[in-house]
Amino acid sequence: MSDGQASRREPSALAPVGGPLLSLALAALMEDVHAHSGAVYLLAPDEPVLEMAVMAGLPRAFAAPWERVGLSAPLPVAEAVRERRLVWVNGEEQMAGRYPRVAVVLPYSFALAALPLACADTVYGALFVTWPDSHPPELSSRERDQLGVACDRLATRLAHAVEKGHPVGPEPDLPTPGATAAMAGTLGAGEAVRMAARLPYGLCALDLHGRVGYANAAACELLGMPVGDLLGAQLWASLPWLNDPAYEDCYRAALISQHVTSFVALRPPGDWLSFRLYPSTNGLSVRISRARAVSAMARAEPRHGEATTRLVTISHVLSLAGALTEAVGVQDVVQLIASEFAPTVGSQALILLGSRGGRLRVLGHRGYPDAAIAERFDGEPLTAQIPGAHVLTSGVPAFFESRRQLEHLYPARRTTPDGMAAWAFLPLIASGRPVGTCVLAYAEPHAFPADERAILTSLSGLIALALERALLYDAKHQLAHGLQAALLPHSLPSLPGIEAAARYLPATQGMEIGGDFYDLVATVGRAAAVIGDVQGHNVTAAGLMGQIRTAVRAYTTVGQAPGQVMRSTNRLMIDLGTDLFASCVYLRLDPARQRVVMARAGHPPPLLRKPDGQVRVLDLAGGPLLGIDADATYTTTEFALAPGSVLALYTDGLIESPGIDIEDALAELGERLAESGDEPLDELADRLVRHTATAEERLDDIALLLLRARAS
Repeated sequence: MSDGQASRREPSALAPVGGPLLSLALAALMEDVHAHSGAVYLLAPDEPVLEMAVMAGLPRAFAAPWERVGLSAPLPVAEAVRERRLVWVNGEEQMAGRYPRVAVVLPYSFALAALPLACADTVYGALFVTWPDSHPPELSSRERDQLGVACDRLATRLAHAVEKGHPVGPEPDLPTPGATAAMAGTLGAGEAVRMAARLPYGLCALDLHGRVGYANAAACELLGMPVGDLLGAQLWASLPWLNDPAYEDCYRAALISQHVTSFVALRPPGDWLSFRLYPSTNGLSVRISRARAVSAMARAEPRHGEATTRLVTISHVLSLAGALTEAVGVQDVVQLIASEFAPTVGSQALILLGSRGGRLRVLGHRGYPDAAIAERFDGEPLTAQIPGAHVLTSGVPAFFESRRQLEHLYPARRTTPDGMAAWAFLPLIASGRPVGTCVLAYAEPHAFPADERAILTSLSGLIALALERALLYDAKHQLAHGLQAALLPHSLPSLPGIEAAARYLPATQGMEIGGDFYDLVATVGRAAAVIGDVQGHNVTAAGLMGQIRTAVRAYTTVGQAPGQVMRSTNRLMIDLGTDLFASCVYLRLDPARQRVVMARAGHPPPLLRKPDGQVRVLDLAGGPLLGIDADATYTTTEFALAPGSVLALYTDGLIESPGIDIEDALAELGERLAESGDEPLDELADRLVRHTATAEERLDDIALLLLRARAS
């Protein structure tokens, strides 16, 4: 693996050697580090997805949203693979801060370690193990060593299996290792049953899946259910009045956190029962008694006769909902569906469709090796006899388990194969109106049972809301930056003796218009360069920026001196009655005399790189910000500009970053200018903004204007 990308393995690359390789390795590791649950993932063939191969210690349903995990997903196992390191999460608070999607679905106290399964430059998968929150906040050196050695050993065996050409696939899930051994010699089974039968309160034993393995007579009496109907069934499945996700959540909380949990439930018509769950790594013991002072608990009665969403459905909804809250633009929504939603439901490709002007628009797609396959639907009329258009206009989902089903209803698809074998077309309806269609494609024929169709349809509602927000954001974003671009010069004039280059980068956070500006104005025998920053990120700031830029041009054209240009612009801002301020640097360039006159109004100082490579910060005298004092004066300074010298004018967004001292940032900018100042000016401009241009979170706009003096 290089640059954070895991290498792929062929479908028949891994092999168990002499038995269930993954299960045995996971069981041994959990026993060594005293973990109470864990899972092993394998890298899927031909796609950047981790697939759960075996789980131990907890029901797989607990990890349902993460049975298939995209490598780009913000989840511990994916991060462990991307960064080729151990990922440690020491409890509920840290999980919520670093991996909120996991915390939303599993809001319980537990610690987790995730590690990659890798050899040399090849990654085969990952694993994680968990502990109750009683685990110390840090892994011990012994635990780290054992985790590392176990993963290296398993990766080596997987590499050996690659050489043999044997496949490795999913293996049966395991109960917690050593559970039976832990019970040996404690109490005879017959005596335990007789003891429990004599107790006046109810006792039940549940396995890891919540199934009843034992119930004493008092428990059967309190629950109103014969023992034969209880054994082998889940409590909430056997008793309608316990069929409430809140009660099931207590069972999950007890198993994951290994803490005692309790709840109170109403057995119709009026008997309140108290349930106290005592967990261990191999199941739970439940104590049942009549509840007291129930009214003080204000426990609402479960509603009967309503269908209750099962655990897997709730988990998927919570996971996707948490992911979609992070989506900003349409492409964010597409990427989240591809990395979070599609892998979970087993889809290999997707297309997100919208509409404009009565025609389909392809908003994004993933998973198709040839982009033309997905983009051929762009521009199709909404009246076209294709499922994407029909689902969007009708609002009714469509599921096709095979190509034959699809082509039977839509014969035109015979002429446009996409290499897929099954499809789910989900209408995206927000605020009562259709906003698009989500097309999930499957490489193999795929059955869509009723419960899966219900899940897909429910989740499409969340996607629709996120898409509606994203479409609105993108529209406003394009409008804002279109206006911003219109207020800046489209090109820089060609000046005798002066070479110029400029860059403008909008902020990456928010969609407001910025107030940064620059300009280069040619006059007879001279030139004027200006750069500035109006306070704020809104239409008012942008409008004022346009007025300042126009005013500076006008004052320059009529021949005002640099200090007078600043005074006139300052007076204009005060006359406009605005509450905003602006910083500015104004230069009058005289290439023939190799001289520059500068006036500065509270703006970061320009940098001057001399022909010998030395860089000077022009922190010269100036005046206050524009728009503060009507009587302000602006001192001017004249300095030499020898041929080969470079002037760098910039706004504060280039040197201001959270947590970085501005003096250090300015010094770093000067070093880059010194090292690369002899490069062509456009390349130099790109180099100076490159570290900021690639930042995911840029809080402020950036304007940069470079000027190089040439020999006449």
